[in-house]
Amino acid sequence: MKKFEIACFNLESAILAQKAGADRVELCATISVGGTTPIIEMIQKAREHLTIDLYIMIRPRGGNFCYSDSEFNQMKSEIETIKKLGVNGFVFGILNEGNTINIEQNKTLVVEAYPYPCTFHRAFDAVSNYEQALEAVISSGFSTILTSGTFPNVMEGKEVLKKLVIQAKNRIEIMPGGGLRSTNISELNKIIGANWYHSSAITDGSEIANPEEIIQLKEKLQS
Repeated sequence: MKKFEIACFNLESAILAQKAGADRVELCATISVGGTTPIIEMIQKAREHLTIDLYIMIRPRGGNFCYSDSEFNQMKSEIETIKKLGVNGFVFGILNEGNTINIEQNKTLVVEAYPYPCTFHRAFDAVSNYEQALEAVISSGFSTILTSGTFPNVMEGKEVLKKLVIQAKNRIEIMPGGGLRSTNISELNKIIGANWYHSSAITDGSEIANPEEIIQLKEKLQS
């Protein structure tokens, strides 16, 4: 059964996503920079309202994915705190200067998050060599990579996404996301054949997920 995750930047979207049939919510703040760590109160409220899985983004700021020691320690501390709130997983990604995977720091956060699974987010799309990066992410202990195939959106990156799924050989989940909509999910699924897909389901330029879009995503993915 194909599944999909909705990126939600507020509580309203998370509730709408569950009602419309999403399999999982990725909760974030600050849509303008592509997501940062949400505040504790928002996570607590989301957990109260959701019965589906709830993954939390851990990202101290927008911009690049190379972090200072204080930012890295902040990420570690946030995971430690948020683990106690009954969430189901975490979403983060750290790069070195030169856009390679920072295995040491990522592995440290994966261990901190244990026993909860971790998704390496779209920092992957900034890497200089996606084949080497895939192996580095696997060795860091992640269960999933969220990626648009190193291109601005999934349709441009579809051939790379297909290669990543083949290279992964079920060692890690490749979850296409970035410009994924009900208008292209059927075509993308035929090409890539992933098990999980990711979308914000925002269709009107607001910060609220569109429940009709979520329903369409589900119907087209299962058809």
